[in-house]
Amino acid sequence: MTEENDKYGKELDLAVRIVHMACSLCQKVQQSLVSAASRQVLAKDDDSPVTVADWSVQATVSWLLSEFLEGQSVSIVAEEDVQTLSKSDAASLLAAVVNTVNECLAEAPKYGLQRPKKALETSQILEAISRCNSTGGPTGRHWVLDPVDGTLGFVRGDQYAVALALIEDGKLVLGVLGCPNYPMKKEFLHYNHQRDQTIPKTLPSSDIWQKGCVMYARRGSGRTWMQPLIYGDTKFEWPNCATLVQASPVDDPSLATFCEPVEKANSNHLFTAELANSIGLKNQPMRVHSMVKYAAIARGDAEVFIKFARSGYKEKIWDHAAGVVIVEEAGGVVTDAGGCPLDFSRGLYLEGLDRGIIACSGPVLRDKIIGAVYASWDSSNL
Repeated sequence: MTEENDKYGKELDLAVRIVHMACSLCQKVQQSLVSAASRQVLAKDDDSPVTVADWSVQATVSWLLSEFLEGQSVSIVAEEDVQTLSKSDAASLLAAVVNTVNECLAEAPKYGLQRPKKALETSQILEAISRCNSTGGPTGRHWVLDPVDGTLGFVRGDQYAVALALIEDGKLVLGVLGCPNYPMKKEFLHYNHQRDQTIPKTLPSSDIWQKGCVMYARRGSGRTWMQPLIYGDTKFEWPNCATLVQASPVDDPSLATFCEPVEKANSNHLFTAELANSIGLKNQPMRVHSMVKYAAIARGDAEVFIKFARSGYKEKIWDHAAGVVIVEEAGGVVTDAGGCPLDFSRGLYLEGLDRGIIACSGPVLRDKIIGAVYASWDSSNL
């Protein structure tokens, strides 16, 4: 930590190290998925994909938090369960998860953490995944984890994020966002607006151009930090490799870049396009999978993230928690479309959300967007 005596300093230090480890795990799994046809991608009940990485990250994070916050009652809200892994025809999938988790934990000393005395057994890994069954709420401490946010991007070799946040008594207190395919330097980021984001193949090796990053913030610090991922035999260094990031000063809509989800299933692109046009947003939308959108705003690569869900879709807290605190501590603002802060105290979902979510580099842009929403809102759009 930059301030050793900060409240939540121990928790933030641990969370950052854990997310670095989880990103390394994801990179290895993504490489295997992209380089060869894999049967280790399944569809959940809502047709969204889930992979070995989702379960492996959840098991790894759960085990590490429980191990290194010994004496605390560790409550974890997370997305995956063990029902699929426990089926009789999932033996090879479960074996892949067990192997992936143990390979990741074996590298813990590289991140300044102690590895298990011996490899975890299958039952221990299933137990670690199952422990992430908290429903959150207004009291107590709850870790909120999205093991692979943007799984569709992940399986395509595109953008995704590992997101870990801590909520205490209903309030966000820290967030860590790992973005393994989001380069440290904006000039290495290439967008193809006809398709999803792609990375130019002519770039130098990832250890030179720093392909991925981890961003983190603690509530009330007024600072958001960014670190490069580590590669090869390099060891994690804290905090020497961290740099401060800030939201963009742009408040003119005509100069702003806005982000929106790639997936049309849970987002109304037509309404956001009409909204962007009405307030004078001229730049092509930055359509990107996952909470990388929050990372883009926090470090000034974009100014606006607008998400208006289709009717019936409920926003889950793990899809926003880490990103919200990171944007806000970088000087940005995140509210619903009525200008109210997002409420993380009411369980698994952002209950009481007014129409949609607006994340901006500052209040001037946010207020213009809210005004446009009130002027153009038509419930038939959603």
